[in-house]
Amino acid sequence: MVADDLFPPSPQGAYLSALNDEQRQAVETTEGPLLILAGAGTGKTRVLTTRFAHILLQGHAWPEQILAVTFTNKAAREMRERIGTLLGKPVDSLWLGTFHSLCARMLRRHADLAGLERDFTILDTDDQIRLLKQVMAPFRIDLKRWPAAQILNQIQTWKDRGLLPDAITPAHDEAQVANGHARAVYAAYQNRLRELNACDFGDLMLHMVTIFRTHPDILEYYHKRFHYILVDEYQDTNTIQYLWLRLLAKRPDDRPANIACVGDDDQSIYSWRGADIENILRFEKDFPGAHIVRLERNYRSTPRILGAAAGIIAHNEERLGKTLHAGQQALEGEPVTVINTPDSDDEARTVGGMVQRFHQEGQSLAEMAVLMRAGFQTRPFEESLIRLGIPYQVIGGLRFYERAEIRDGTAYMRALVQPADDLAFERIINTPKRGIGPKSLERLRAVGRERQLPLQATIRQMLERKELKGKAADELQRLLDAFDRARETLATQGHVVAVEQLLEDSGYLQMWRDDTSIEAPGRLDNLRELLRAIGEFPTLPEFLEHIALVMDSDQLQGQVDRISLMTLHAAKGLEFDTVFLPGWEEGLFPSQRSLDEGGNRALEEERRLAYVGLTRARKRAIILHADSRRLYAGWQESLPSRFLEELPDEHVNRTRLKRPQSSFGAPAFSRRNRLGQEMLAELKATRPPTRTGPAPELGATVRHPRFGVGVVTDIERNRLTIEFEEAGQKHIMADFVEILP
Repeated sequence: MVADDLFPPSPQGAYLSALNDEQRQAVETTEGPLLILAGAGTGKTRVLTTRFAHILLQGHAWPEQILAVTFTNKAAREMRERIGTLLGKPVDSLWLGTFHSLCARMLRRHADLAGLERDFTILDTDDQIRLLKQVMAPFRIDLKRWPAAQILNQIQTWKDRGLLPDAITPAHDEAQVANGHARAVYAAYQNRLRELNACDFGDLMLHMVTIFRTHPDILEYYHKRFHYILVDEYQDTNTIQYLWLRLLAKRPDDRPANIACVGDDDQSIYSWRGADIENILRFEKDFPGAHIVRLERNYRSTPRILGAAAGIIAHNEERLGKTLHAGQQALEGEPVTVINTPDSDDEARTVGGMVQRFHQEGQSLAEMAVLMRAGFQTRPFEESLIRLGIPYQVIGGLRFYERAEIRDGTAYMRALVQPADDLAFERIINTPKRGIGPKSLERLRAVGRERQLPLQATIRQMLERKELKGKAADELQRLLDAFDRARETLATQGHVVAVEQLLEDSGYLQMWRDDTSIEAPGRLDNLRELLRAIGEFPTLPEFLEHIALVMDSDQLQGQVDRISLMTLHAAKGLEFDTVFLPGWEEGLFPSQRSLDEGGNRALEEERRLAYVGLTRARKRAIILHADSRRLYAGWQESLPSRFLEELPDEHVNRTRLKRPQSSFGAPAFSRRNRLGQEMLAELKATRPPTRTGPAPELGATVRHPRFGVGVVTDIERNRLTIEFEEAGQKHIMADFVEILP
């Protein structure tokens, strides 16, 4: 029986008729290395699944002779279902899945070559950390200075780079993790894993790459088994994934590698997870004679949106090059709208007002999304939507006030203003670790009940009477001292300074600074946003009451039609009719932290993020930036993102919102409808003039709507340095000030 018997060809290849010329070329080019550069919305999933089916239908291979690699289990399931639909029947025995699931399947067959039994256990993160702590004990490593989670992160980084313990050199450990003991800990950890007949997630690929390198007969077996290799999202591969694919694809007899990789160098946005854009950029070098097919017909977005996205990404140098254009006859659509708001509060209210207006006009909330550079940006948009009664969901994360670090921060605040709030105090008594375990806490509770005192007062009394001793006593004394100092500050310098001081003195902020997980910087950003949030309220009790009301709005979660809030990273692969892109300002987007750490390569990745954000929109893309953002209780001047200058004028409508004179001093939420109406009216203008008179000169007296009167002390193109009478020195774009006589 041959493959044709199992999967008879469709009449005249009917399954190919739905493809455009480029897609069909990618499907029918079955022999030799192939790189399919698939731009956003160009039908890459259809191409990949149709190619798989085509190989079977043409009798080139049996199902088990094709290796298909995806990045998520969801993508693997979708691909499996589509292949079954194309073939008219489910297909068993497929080697189709994620990198790690395929390697786990291989490793079960060759476990003995890695020093394991076939029934080995794959440890989760909690088990890995517990095991690592046991391994670290003989090295007498200070766990406060070098937490087990940090060392585990370093070990996983080495595994993702394909490095065994013996290959680690000082150059691989520039930070001298664990005082230079990290390599030895890594070796001991690997030995202990083998003794337990276990491996961690990183071992699945590392063991298989090692087996391929040291056992040529095993590698030859898979060369003979897999006639074709298909890889999705190739731009997101890291080093160990790249090595595994190259070993499988490179034939020792110099036969062309039948590997087809689908990817988009313009959507490589995961370097922080180890993805290396060089893998896709050097494909032709790795596989000489490779054929490259560019899928440039976008079936998602309007020509205006595609033109704006192309204008931005064209500024990147590290790219193979392609230009998206509309894949079918379509109207030009609306230009991409760029809205300049007076401040970040206006930005959130403007988005809320537009969402409300579009929904009233008949657009589904589910077809709208707010895409942000960082997770901490969600808070003002959440509050704006809550005030308007608009259902929303946060994709890829919790709502702002539901996040663990925010709950911790608010617990510190509650315990500060209400010392009798035992629930709040119990949440933070051992966060960060102070040696107060469940048994110790229960003892403190029992004493409190006996003496009829709240927990803080109980601990204070027990310390005074010397009833608590040792490390726990010292830590609790420091915690109470931190609360005492914060209460003094609360009375003299206000609640924003007091809360920041408390989070600092208690060690809570330092706990997250010492955390080396990927999430830690985002958690610190969220805590800074929490401090900004409390600065919007006159007192701490009023803020805490506001949170209680916000948290009580969970009934919105049950509604199906909701607008989505998410980061740009979480939005990859999704699409919406209307996309809002707020916060396009220097330092925020592009991220200053990324630029400081990665330089020009990081800037290019930030630009790819902008490209990804724009190409999520089908019909309408709205970019926003603010003149100033709230920083704690004050304001910080913002400069427009450099990406705004890269947007082609022919595809963009730029407008600036002005604060209504009648709203000066009014509560923030009372201006939302007027701002939304004003914004929608201004959108009708292509680019309204912002000044009718001459630009300010050096020494000119000017007025700014927020900072008042000042004198121009320096001029750099359209950027002024102004010394304000009350606000001090600020850097402001010339169009934002009024010249006084």
